[in-house]
Parts: sequence; structure tokens; C-alpha cells
Amino acid sequence: MDELTGAPTSTSGFTPETIPTARLILLPLAVEHAQEMAAVLADPALHTFIGGEPAAPAALRARYERLVAGSPDPAESWCNWVIHLRDDGRLAGFVQATVTGPHGTVADTATAGARAVGHRHLDEAAPAVAGPVAEIAWVVGTQWQGRGIAVEAARGMAVWLRRRGVRTLMAHIHPDHRASAAVATACGLVPTEVWQDGEVRWTGPATPTPPPPARS
Repeated sequence: MDELTGAPTSTSGFTPETIPTARLILLPLAVEHAQEMAAVLADPALHTFIGGEPAAPAALRARYERLVAGSPDPAESWCNWVIHLRDDGRLAGFVQATVTGPHGTVADTATAGARAVGHRHLDEAAPAVAGPVAEIAWVVGTQWQGRGIAVEAARGMAVWLRRRGVRTLMAHIHPDHRASAAVATACGLVPTEVWQDGEVRWTGPATPTPPPPARS
């Protein structure tokens, strides 16, 4: 149980909570979000860099059931939020974090399960780091892009993770995905020389960075 909120926690202590930002409310993922999110993620072009293809509501619901159930690895937490717009009440995308404890150079064995439900996971040996590590990801539906929503949502998630004790953030980004690189930069991440599945690993401390200029 979370000592501050009284909410039940996952095995490794990270249970998503509602995260308010200036224009958004990040809501913990629920199975009921699948119907609306299927429409949000329906544009095939949205999957150019993230892979896969648009999922039907039933398939997305099944995926969300597995995500909400949580990781089978007791040393890992799957944290997922949908992006709720304050102005019109619609959903516009999602953010997620796979949180693991401090680790040394060890191969990960839970990759297949994580990727099967669309959760990013470190699947190659990673250098030792201090404190919990969160691999983060974000997707905003096509019609809401270009409004700074991904930056605001990702930063809101990063602040929540830092307050819960996460010390290091990681992301894997396709080298041609400039918009996603901009989001990572806004979260204080920088590219490394490590590649994984055709993507560049970005990493940085989970510390606050100055907010970007407001966008209309």
C-alpha cells in the first residue's frame, strides 16, 4: 500500500496515479479506454516509427487487460496512462513507463511478454545505474500532434516518476523520428551510441528541466 495515498501498489511499488498538468489529465489506463483509444490510434501513418498496425477495439481491449494486470516480473512495474484533454474531455494518446530496480549488466528475460502487449523493455545488457530506472514512451494521435501535447504529457509523467524515486529515464527512438526526439530532449534525455532494434537509446537523469514555451 502507498504510504501517502493508501492506494494498492504493484510488487515493485509503482502504481499509476492520476497526473494533472496545465492542459491535460493523465489517467491510469483502464480496459474501458480501449474503444476510444482504438480510434485515437487508427491512423496507419501513426505506426510508421512505432511499428505494428492499428488494432481493432476488441484486440486493444485484450491488450489493455494484460497491461492493467501488470508485469509477470515481480521486479518490474508497467505504468500506463491515457492522455485526457481538459478542454474537450477527449482522449488523445498515451504515455507509459516500464520501471525496474537498480541493476547491473544483466540480460532481461521478460522482453517477449512486455513487447507482446506493446510495452517497451530493456532487452539488452545495460550499464549499472543508481536507483530505479524507467523506460518511457509516448504516442499522440495524428489529429492532436503539433500542439505540444506529447511534451506536456511526457514531462508530467517524468515528474511523477522522479517523485516516486526513479533516478534514470530511458527511451528508444527511431533516428528519423524528429518529433519524438524533440519530446525526449524536452524531458532532459540525450542520445547515446547504443542502438536497439534499429532505434537509438536516449537516457538522462529523472530531474526537472525548464518547461518549454507554451504552445497554443
